[in-house]
Amino acid sequence: MLQGAKQGCCSLPCNETGNSLAHLGCSWAKEKRVQVSPPLTRGPSAFIPENEVMQANGLDERTNLLVEEYSTSGRLDNITQVMSIHTQYLESFLRSQFYMLRMDGPLPLPYRHYIAIMAAARHQCSYLINMHVDEFLKTGGIAEWLNGLEYIPQRLKNLNEINKLLAHRPWLITKEHIQKLVKTGENNWSLPELVHAVVLLAHYHALASFVFGSGINPERDPDTSNGVRLIAVNNFCVCDLANDNNIENASLTSSNFGIADSLSELEALMERMKRLQEDKEDEEASQEEMDTRFEKEKKESLLVISGAFDDEIVSTDVSRYIEDPGFGYKDFARRGEDHLPTFRAQDYTWENHGFSLVNRLYSDIGHLLDEKFRMVYNLTYNTMATHEDVDTTTLRRALFNYVHCMYGIRYDDYDYGEVNQLLERSLKVYIKTVTCYPERTTKRMYDSYWRQFKHSEKVHVNLLLMEARMQAELLYALRAITRHLT
Repeated sequence: MLQGAKQGCCSLPCNETGNSLAHLGCSWAKEKRVQVSPPLTRGPSAFIPENEVMQANGLDERTNLLVEEYSTSGRLDNITQVMSIHTQYLESFLRSQFYMLRMDGPLPLPYRHYIAIMAAARHQCSYLINMHVDEFLKTGGIAEWLNGLEYIPQRLKNLNEINKLLAHRPWLITKEHIQKLVKTGENNWSLPELVHAVVLLAHYHALASFVFGSGINPERDPDTSNGVRLIAVNNFCVCDLANDNNIENASLTSSNFGIADSLSELEALMERMKRLQEDKEDEEASQEEMDTRFEKEKKESLLVISGAFDDEIVSTDVSRYIEDPGFGYKDFARRGEDHLPTFRAQDYTWENHGFSLVNRLYSDIGHLLDEKFRMVYNLTYNTMATHEDVDTTTLRRALFNYVHCMYGIRYDDYDYGEVNQLLERSLKVYIKTVTCYPERTTKRMYDSYWRQFKHSEKVHVNLLLMEARMQAELLYALRAITRHLT
């Protein structure tokens, strides 16, 4: 078993008098959790029926073995239960996360969990914050740090800027940001430490997208009277997530949700996929036409979601971990502003550049991340809803590349016309929300797209969005590190 996964609320040593670090840690953890109403739905997700998740878990003993080997909490948490619908992917995910948090690496264990808290706070993801409040204390973290950013060492405070940019506008990260962090001085970061921190930040920003996109419920805790542990899903009550109370979005109140029969939508999507394949075999678009289609898609992404959430309120419990809470995602292609250059993926790829840099500075994590990216990108059961023997490659690529398009990353060899052909408007709304503003995701958005598809297929979508987002953040950060080194 793993260290820190012992029975009880803490793994810290306890003396006979009971005046112990363990009890202190437990009381601090309870005090720092965010209280929420009990979930209205049973099971790990507010969006997915419990029996669909439980059925997947019951059929696969592999999940329990993976949790025993790689879980840092020692329990089958709700994230793991939902991910276990895709056990192949779950293994890659848990192995890489365990390596970041527990294996030998440049950063001390408490730092790793505090960085996870800082990352999750950018999206007000109280579920992840509270999970790592517990882990921070279990690994010997200083309880006073949980009072907020003003109580942490200056070195950690210095990560605020890159945390903010990575989470919301990674294209703004430059080599100057890197130089500022690694410059000589008592609070400087070594490059291996910084790479470890960047990987953790990107991982937990992206994982927040999965938590909200999958409607992850608060954990149930046998130690509490009502069985519900005090872990929030976000600053909205869980009932709001499930029912959309007080949550309105102009992009979702139109006819996107209804009218067309969902079965005919499925057939139409399959027909478009087939036609795209046939067109590709007939003739290829010119490079000029491909350029035009990318720019068109980048600009059209502006129209995908309304600005209905400009005045969001950040809870006090979460705000203690956030600097500049008003800073959020800004459309890469927003009109009327200085044009930012497109990140041409061919100039700095994960495979040829990012992978080798991250592996050199933080041994082996590159291999684990690469395996995870490849796993989710290639994962397929050759099914679509009730149809079998379907090649879903074009659909998976459109989902992945649309996320990168919203971050200004362009693939010269990809025809962005496919995105418009394959991704309906309600799906684009969902993708942009989960990726860029995950804390705004609602069940209504989740239910609005692909209504004939299985929940397991929608979880697969969330895994693709999560990994595409993580890779986009890493590409910008690692490119800045490379420029600092050259």
